[in-house]
Amino acid sequence: MQHNELKPSRHLDLGCGANPRNPYGRTQLYGIDVRDDARILLEKKNIVMTKANLALEKIPYENDFFDSISAIDFIEHIPRQLYIDREAGMTYPFIELMNEIWRVLVPGGKFLAITPAYPSPFAFADPTHVNYISASTHEYFCGENPTGRIYGFKGRFIARIAKLSAPSNYDEMPPNRFSSISRDAIRKITGKGLHHLVWELEAVK
Repeated sequence: MQHNELKPSRHLDLGCGANPRNPYGRTQLYGIDVRDDARILLEKKNIVMTKANLALEKIPYENDFFDSISAIDFIEHIPRQLYIDREAGMTYPFIELMNEIWRVLVPGGKFLAITPAYPSPFAFADPTHVNYISASTHEYFCGENPTGRIYGFKGRFIARIAKLSAPSNYDEMPPNRFSSISRDAIRKITGKGLHHLVWELEAVK
């Protein structure tokens, strides 16, 4: 009897550091970080790591390359506006990053983002946080005619998840519904609260 081989699939973790996440369990794992001191270690684990500053650079992969992308505690570090020089003028790094995420995802590919969100004090406490995400920010990238078009957003997503939740609920996708409800309820009861906003956006092409 012949066994069908598992179809290769690719996941990219943005801001991966030394511990790239693979919440969708893809067969091939890639990471991007502004530092590459963990690259040799990760390559020994068959993880492809690339150095890039995504506030200024494009994602260095071709169109429709990844089945899924994650950004865990990452997008809050990407500036919304950046003045380069008189010739380049004002740029919108967060808009450009969302363009790049959409570009390298396959049709129907998933983008999972988890970030401390307004009005939680955790969104503001870290001095390297420059991009404050609120409950409606994802709407600029979703729908038939995303509002982000006015700032140069070229893609389109469908929001599958957009809610406050405990980050650990999404270590594996799809999340366990019972565990997620229980964990969120405990955080509310104990006063720890829900500080992170979770997006799962599906690329429409």
